[in-house]
Amino acid sequence: MKQFSLTIGGRSVTTNRTYDVKNPATGEIVAACPEGSVELLDQAVKEAREALPAWSGSSDADRAQALLRVADVIERHLTELSHLVTREQGKAQNGPGANLEAGGCVAWTRVTAGLTLADETIQDDAQGRVVLHRKPVGVVGSITPWNWPLLIATWHIMPALRVGCTVVIKPSPYTPLSTLRLIELMNGVLPPGVVNVVTGDAEVGSRMVGHPDIAKIVFTGSTATGKGVMRRGADTLKRLTLELGGNDAGIVLPNTTITPLLEKLFWGCFINGGQTCAALKRLYVHEDQYEEVVAKFSEYVAKIPVGNGMDEATLIGPLTNEMQLDKVASYVDEARARGARIVVGGKRTEGPGFFYPLTVVADATDDMLLVKEEQFGPAIPILKYRRIEDAIARANSLDVGLGGSVWADSAEEAARWATQLECGTVWVNQHGALHPLAPFGGVKGSGLGVEFNVDGLREYTTLQVLNVAN
Repeated sequence: MKQFSLTIGGRSVTTNRTYDVKNPATGEIVAACPEGSVELLDQAVKEAREALPAWSGSSDADRAQALLRVADVIERHLTELSHLVTREQGKAQNGPGANLEAGGCVAWTRVTAGLTLADETIQDDAQGRVVLHRKPVGVVGSITPWNWPLLIATWHIMPALRVGCTVVIKPSPYTPLSTLRLIELMNGVLPPGVVNVVTGDAEVGSRMVGHPDIAKIVFTGSTATGKGVMRRGADTLKRLTLELGGNDAGIVLPNTTITPLLEKLFWGCFINGGQTCAALKRLYVHEDQYEEVVAKFSEYVAKIPVGNGMDEATLIGPLTNEMQLDKVASYVDEARARGARIVVGGKRTEGPGFFYPLTVVADATDDMLLVKEEQFGPAIPILKYRRIEDAIARANSLDVGLGGSVWADSAEEAARWATQLECGTVWVNQHGALHPLAPFGGVKGSGLGVEFNVDGLREYTTLQVLNVAN
């Protein structure tokens, strides 16, 4: 069994205590993960702070080249990293799963290397010169979730490094292994202390958020935890980027030809078994074609294989942990008890692993937990509407707004309605598609700030005005 270690100041660090990371498909132990501590976090922050002057003082071109070297080393270890993701998180090797995640890390790193923040001249005349500079904010603390552990780590780390920040990352205790290996690989091509990784429990996370030498926290996770991060970070006036929960709505416009859209609709709902913040989690369908859409979508869903992510036939793997399995099952059970119709799935799978079948729930209502709470799993409620305006209002009624989508034969008509959704990203005839040059973030309870493109780079900087009198 491969041994894993923390990376602090460019050195591999082992700990006296470890815990088992288990494969969510089988329950088998994947590896023993070193358990970090507040003391080790403090050491990592110290190393990051000591590395900051040299890294932030390096040239823009040198940092761009460094990220390209990082992309190359990730690419060389793509299969290893992809297998780690499947074994600790569960997502399949086939389809838009672990290979997509690992490959996305390469793509995002290369795109980020190509971005730059140029100075902006406000005034340059006989009276003087005023120039806006962007400076790295300092040491960045990254806290990542378990659903896309490797890709979200990349989203957090690469823009920070690109602008000259140094990083300490804490991965989810459920999925630490791919991140530990990623940081180990990165330290083979980066100066010591530029990027460090420490595992740990809530105490370590709390110390990170409140640490006086960490200037910024970037966090991806639930809205409730994100609010806690804001409160804890207030004492040191932390800069924050928070990508929080969503409960994305999709609306199928009347008289839509649904069959050509079924594949994209499926992946919009069920990518990573629904364990994606920007997955489609509520689907509104006009009453005149409600039964048609329910029947055709259910028939499509029923044919998709679910199983161990290492199996070549599998497209959807298990839920990552028992907590999430229990949550999804309880929401479906509550909907069933309140009169919803379970068309496909709806019963927990017997045997090892945290498996729940792909589930389509018809006759759902807005007051069911499966609709008003983010289920974060492989169950989609389909709701009936009469007027498009009502569907928009119901989609906007929740206190989150990460993404949303509208589906129709006419993309132009769909786009017109889509802009009325209260969310950071709206899609037409697709859901959840991300692009490294398209800023991504939520409104309302779905977060603060954005990721990707130069807007994402700016999140890791402070603004300095140079005002020179002639």
